[in-house]
Amino acid sequence: MRGVVFDDGRTEVVDDLEIRDPGPGEVLVEVAAAGLCHSDLSVIDGTIPFPSPVVLGHEGAGVVAAVGAGVGHVAPGDHVALSTLANCGTCAQCDRGRPTMCRKAIGMPGRPFSRRGRRLYQFASNSAFAERTLVKAVQAVKIPAELPLTSAALIGCGVLTGVGAVLNRAKVDRGDTVVVIGAGGIGLNVIQGARIAGALTIVAVDANPAKEAVARRFGATHFLTSASADAVREILPHGADHAFECVGRTELIRTAIDLLDRHGQAVLLGVPAATAEASFLVSSMYLDKSILGCRYGSSRPQRDIALYAELYREGRLLLDELVTETYPVEDFAKAADDAHHGRVARGVLVF
Repeated sequence: MRGVVFDDGRTEVVDDLEIRDPGPGEVLVEVAAAGLCHSDLSVIDGTIPFPSPVVLGHEGAGVVAAVGAGVGHVAPGDHVALSTLANCGTCAQCDRGRPTMCRKAIGMPGRPFSRRGRRLYQFASNSAFAERTLVKAVQAVKIPAELPLTSAALIGCGVLTGVGAVLNRAKVDRGDTVVVIGAGGIGLNVIQGARIAGALTIVAVDANPAKEAVARRFGATHFLTSASADAVREILPHGADHAFECVGRTELIRTAIDLLDRHGQAVLLGVPAATAEASFLVSSMYLDKSILGCRYGSSRPQRDIALYAELYREGRLLLDELVTETYPVEDFAKAADDAHHGRVARGVLVF
């Protein structure tokens, strides 16, 4: 089968991947579509260290091909969106409703793939850049069959991360003010999450002025090409209740903190290099300000994916509008180049 493999600094589309049958508690999925997220590019450029060879991709949707023993919530033929969260379901964190904090869901990559007798790692417990992938049952969430799989693919990372950061982590409330730095795939989902939450003012910031129209479509009330304090404070004289950094640059993390009002919170979603350090004025934090890390939108995927699918059906959550371009998997190099240069909000690989 076909898939995108990263090995020893080289990325290629191969056609000789193999995958094992599902074991107990596992689901084999025929992948129909997979979004290309910057986290995939970060593995390629070394920003995210990951063992290789690895089958890339972590944002996908498809049709269940087979299930292992003990799986009852999905069956062959069901349409599913895939999450990256291979949590155990039984530890103290899972029991508290915090599956993103499950230690068995972090840093334990499996190797269900093989190629020419060599086993390959699975990226983010998902590897959606393959015609078939194998996930834990908890990662496969049944969705309505009428939801286009090219759109459903984006729920499993971009939507869970961006909308989830707003609703689950920051808990943005009606009337709040929000600044979103970066209007890419994650930033657009933060923007629409803030709109869904009832934020009064939503300021989108992106250096590319061409992104203004789509940012406003998703819910931005204002658009700036610079996150300078002067520009933002012309709109929000006292600063923002919430500032989301969606780019992954340390100077923008500092900017997000500096833009906060009293009792404001900066939420970090962008991914800089693993060794990157950011600074801030300690004295600025004493007015009850907070800096919040956020893993995967603090999501509970079995609950949240079903919720977002319903919001999509009601017209309140935008998915189709996120898909800027679809690419045959053989055109991965072009899709990656378009994503790297910001030509697309979200490119989707199709099989």
